[in-house]
Amino acid sequence: MLSLIKPPVLSINQVPKVFHEDSIMSGYRHPRSSATDCILSVFQMTNETLNIWTHFLPTWYFLWKLVTVVLMHSAWQDSYTWPLVIYLLSVCMYPLASSCAHTFSSMSARARHICFFFDYGALSFYSLGSAITYSFYVFPDKWTNSTFHQYFIPIAVVNTIICTGLACYSRLGLPFLQYNHDIVKRFPESQSPKFSKGLRVLAFAYPYLFDNIPLFYRVFLCTGEGCTNNDTNVLHVYHIALAFLTGFLFATHLPERLAPGSFDYIGHSHQLFHVCAILGTHSQMQAIEQDMMIRKSWLLENSMPFTFGGSIGAALLCLVTNLTTIFLFSLPLLLSSRSEERKAK
Repeated sequence: MLSLIKPPVLSINQVPKVFHEDSIMSGYRHPRSSATDCILSVFQMTNETLNIWTHFLPTWYFLWKLVTVVLMHSAWQDSYTWPLVIYLLSVCMYPLASSCAHTFSSMSARARHICFFFDYGALSFYSLGSAITYSFYVFPDKWTNSTFHQYFIPIAVVNTIICTGLACYSRLGLPFLQYNHDIVKRFPESQSPKFSKGLRVLAFAYPYLFDNIPLFYRVFLCTGEGCTNNDTNVLHVYHIALAFLTGFLFATHLPERLAPGSFDYIGHSHQLFHVCAILGTHSQMQAIEQDMMIRKSWLLENSMPFTFGGSIGAALLCLVTNLTTIFLFSLPLLLSSRSEERKAK
């Protein structure tokens, strides 16, 4: 009876190449699953099950934190909390988008690409949320109001836009030029998967490294007065360590690469990547909140004013641009789907 309710799982040889995961040999869902099948698969063991739950459950914790801040701090009346609200919103978005992408990516090849386009957009928005809070709460005293500080958020916005576009490009290439409504080619990923993977790593590593320049300087390089040495630095170090571990797992596909088929359901790199990302985000959130409280009086007196344009305005611009980018990359896939439906009729 359960077999009638739960969709069967397949081996790597039973699904098209677009659905293949490096060194994952089994546990695949049907490549033409319905939305209902995808939802039911959340409650059975596949190679995506833990990918879904490791991000879906933390979403509710981060959402609780967001609601708490909005209600307890009267966020919309206090501009000092605006950057924190934006950050918490981005922290809610990226694990939710990830869990949804992993849930519904087996509906079709086109749906898979579009799902992960949204996943990439949410991750890049999270990088901007981090940059905004770093600009307002984390910058070392020495760098406050410097030229770099003044241009930090505008550069982070540009980085976020580039990040989304480059990550989407890494899956299929340029919309209408390298794929269109007549033909769908997995370029550059099908011909050069390593190049595609490298582009994706670069797309997310560069914004992270830029966003953390003031933090790296504050924690590891700064000496003397104005270095903002406080207890929060320990939490920042935890976050940095977990962030680099997250990147390492994403890039190397360890441990499954060492023993293909042994970690198909539990323990493969993407699951570990999700867990480390959530733990790192939690450490980052704690550090930001602590800096926000400890440094409040000094920041209000000495730092740049907390403006709409530098916080909410930048976030809205990023959201609109990311959604536009995702739409442009998705449009040929949507047109292709409609074209095939018409031919079938």
